Order: sequence, then structure tokens, then C-alpha cells
Amino acid sequence: MTYDEALEYIHGTHKFGKKLGLHNIRLLLEMMGDPQKNLRFVHITGTNGKGSASAFIGSILSEAGYRTGIYTSPYIQRFTERIRIGSREISRSELAEITSFVKSKAEKMVSMGENHPTEFEIITAAALEYYYRKKCDIVVLEVGLGGRFDSTNVIGVPEIAVITAIGMDHSERLGDTLADIAYEKAGIIKSGGDALVYGQCAEVEQVIKNACTQRKASFFRTDTKDIKPDRFGIDGQVFSYKEFEGLEISLLGRHQTCNAALSVDAALLLRKKGYDISEADIRRGLAKAKWPGRVEVLSKEPVFIIDGAHNPEAAAALRQTLDEYFPGKPRTLIMGVAADKNYQTMMKTLLPGAKKLIAVTTLTDRALPAAHLAEYAKCYCNDVRISDTIEGAIRLSMEKAETHEIICAFGSLYYIGAVRDHFGL
Repeated sequence: MTYDEALEYIHGTHKFGKKLGLHNIRLLLEMMGDPQKNLRFVHITGTNGKGSASAFIGSILSEAGYRTGIYTSPYIQRFTERIRIGSREISRSELAEITSFVKSKAEKMVSMGENHPTEFEIITAAALEYYYRKKCDIVVLEVGLGGRFDSTNVIGVPEIAVITAIGMDHSERLGDTLADIAYEKAGIIKSGGDALVYGQCAEVEQVIKNACTQRKASFFRTDTKDIKPDRFGIDGQVFSYKEFEGLEISLLGRHQTCNAALSVDAALLLRKKGYDISEADIRRGLAKAKWPGRVEVLSKEPVFIIDGAHNPEAAAALRQTLDEYFPGKPRTLIMGVAADKNYQTMMKTLLPGAKKLIAVTTLTDRALPAAHLAEYAKCYCNDVRISDTIEGAIRLSMEKAETHEIICAFGSLYYIGAVRDHFGL
């Protein structure tokens, strides 16, 4: 099997849909020899911030000398981004070899009368097999959707179950209230394990505490009031947290200091469990962590930013960041979004005060047509344009742009990769 054949097979399993439940993945992994049973994990879920927290925690563990698997989704430019050890992505040949192995087991399942594994189940199984073969010391495992019935929840008790900010997203699958969504995400907390959370409203925190009580798990909270901002700029920010003064991160936005503080607490919990993680490892890990597509600056004159914000809470964080980092500067926004997202609230948050909005259709089958997006945008912005292509939107945004102008492309992680490609990144 070649790399292209592997991708064709993986994406071809999309037709089997998205089934919440663990029967399929358990059976598939059992037929593969249960590679996950030979690995240790930090399991991470949340509506926003789980990818950034994965990057921070993975970087800290790597700096401490641990062979650290990092499993995330979705990818921005290359499929291999999803399966990494430290900063190294799985190679194309390795992905092809392991996908061929997983495919053979999936076909055997079907011959036994079982359902064919879904796309995410195939990818998760391949990642776990890869980390097992590479003898990873620990794996930072990001949930795909929810938690309780997510394929990643096939693992046993993780070293820590980490829950980042919870908001209203994927409500059609996870529930109509914050409490419902929190209940699903708290499903990654295992009996006798440790749970670490931050920044939750009282309703959400109570749901998580109840889950810990029921499962006799320990509850730990990162108190964001202990975060003391020092300085911030286009190249990064410095803050203090608890006894750690002058922590540096390259990721922009106040919300990223929360993700970083959560990661510090995760490192301290791991240290209590016997992991050899020094203060220097924590500092270096935070400083070296990269997470493309999250308030990422691609150029400086004019400033061109991409951000994967695709729900109201993420849009609010992006608005706060733009206001704090670039007060009073004219803004041109590029927006593309999936039709099932709450784009109305996102627009209400981000569009007021914008000089121009350019609507695009994202590169997915769930994309909201740019014309529909543009029509609604006229409620909040006087200058609304439509671009047939993402490249065209970039060119249109930069035509006659002043050097002090801010351009920001947002709305979906599924098109900002094309923006990075345009800039040669």
C-alpha cells in the first residue's frame, strides 16, 4: 500500500458515517493485539483549547526527555500532522504500512459480520499501533468529539484526564445544554483516575465534580486568577503562574495563557506520579510549543492572521485578542464556515467595527455557501465581498491594504491550511 492508497482508504471509510460508541474500536484493537494496553496517556477533551493544551503538554514532556506521542485532529495542511512523536510527523511510508495492517484487521471484522470501522476509528487505531511500535513513553491523546463515546476513550485509566474550556459546539451530537456537553466530555474520567480542568462555569464544573465523585477520581482545578500577565506582542507573550514567573509562550491571546497554565498543572501532577519533569523542562516546553492556525501571524506589513475559531466562544476569544493586540487599527476579515456552526453569533461578535468582510466557501461538504454568509454579514458590515476562491480572497484582502491594517482569516480549521500554503508555509 502506498501513502496515496492509504489516504484513499482512510477517507473512503467516511461513507461508514460517524458512530458514537466503543464496540467497533474495541474489537478492532483487540484484533490488532490491543496496542493501547502497552501505552500511558494524557487524555484531553474540551470544546476549545484542547489542541493548544496538547501542544503545550506534549512539548513539556518532550523537553523532559520522554518519547511523546501526540495525536490531534483535524490536520491543517498534511494528514501526517495528526500523528506525531514530539515535533516529528509520522512518515508517509510508516502511515502506509500501518494503514495496510489496520485495513486487514478491519476487513476481517467485516467478514465476521461486524460493522466496518469508521474513518476516525481507523485513524485512531493506526495512531495507537504506531505509538506502540515506536515504544512511546507516553501519548498525549486528543479526543475527536465529546469524550464518553469517542474512539479515543477505548484506553484504560490515563495518567490525567484533562478538560479544557467547554462551550456550545456539536450540540446535535452532544446535547443542547452546557451540562449535557460537559457530561459527555467528563466521560473520559476513569475510575480512580485524576481529572484536571480550568475555566469552567459553575454548572459545568459541578457536572465534572459529580463524575469524579461517582468514579472515585481526584478533581484538580487550574485557577485562572493565579495567571498574571506581564507583557504581550505580536511575537509572543510573557506571564506568571503561581511560583513560575516570566513564563514565555509564542501563542497569542489571553486564552493561551490559560491553556499554558493548565499545562503547567498537568506537568506538576505528572511529576507527583514520578515523571522527571524539571522547572526548566516546563519553561522550555512552553516556549517551544507551536500550534499553527491559532491566532497565527503569517505576515507583518500588513499583519495577516489566521485563526481556526469556529464557534461563539472561540470567536469571543479572537475578538478579545484582536482588540488587545491591535487597538484602533482597521480590520479586514475573511470568513468561511461550516453550515452547521453558529455563524450568526460569531458574526455578531467579530464583524462590528470591521472595515471589510470577504466571504469564502470552505473546502468541505458541510460548507456554508459564501453568498449566504455574505447576505447575513451585511447586517454588521457595510463592505461585504464574495470570493470564489481562498487565494482570491487573500489577494482581495491585501489589495490597497495599508501597512498598519489587520487582516484576519477565520471560521474553520478546514481552509486556513490553504491560506498557509499561499504564504509558502
